[in-house]
Amino acid sequence: MTFKTEQENFWAESFGQEYIDRNKSEKLLASNLDFFTKALKSTQDVKTCIEFGANIGMNIKALKLLYPDQHHSAIEINSDAVNELHKILPKDNIFEGSILDFNPKKVFDLVLIKGVLIHINPDELNNVYDKLVTSCSKYLLVAEYYNPSPVTIPYRGHINRLFKRDFAGEIMDRHPGMKIIDYGFSYRRDPKFPQDDITWFLMEKS
Repeated sequence: MTFKTEQENFWAESFGQEYIDRNKSEKLLASNLDFFTKALKSTQDVKTCIEFGANIGMNIKALKLLYPDQHHSAIEINSDAVNELHKILPKDNIFEGSILDFNPKKVFDLVLIKGVLIHINPDELNNVYDKLVTSCSKYLLVAEYYNPSPVTIPYRGHINRLFKRDFAGEIMDRHPGMKIIDYGFSYRRDPKFPQDDITWFLMEKS
């Protein structure tokens, strides 16, 4: 499969498999349950959800436990991760490929992106922002590393693979119909349910 950016190739290949191996524990599932309980407390009647960059579905597994009647879809670039997603989602609910190649054809009550925007080539962010908002009928949950101004930092020995900025602020500036209704922070040293220093923003579409 041919991709547009070096960041896409990075996640589609062996590093993506290494990420899978690091992020599939029961402790992470428990932390995700706590995370979504907090981050989605202001939502109502969320019957459908799509996750951009779902990996093996650890977030979706938590959402399935919290909302058993919710219908889930996913976008994922790594084929090994997609094989794992097939165990929890129907094949027709999975788009295997790059977010940059995804063309929204329907809307979802909840659009989720968590720890993914930080790895997307900054030149493509507006493209991704538009896809997130186009896919959204009610709520958009963005959970990423936050920085008030754009910065690039080394990522596990690699350069140009992790970018921090105010993703939610940029989305709301570009799409004024998106309004913030809640936000919070999850700390990697939380004694019970650690995440990865994620700042989350829940927006509602008007």
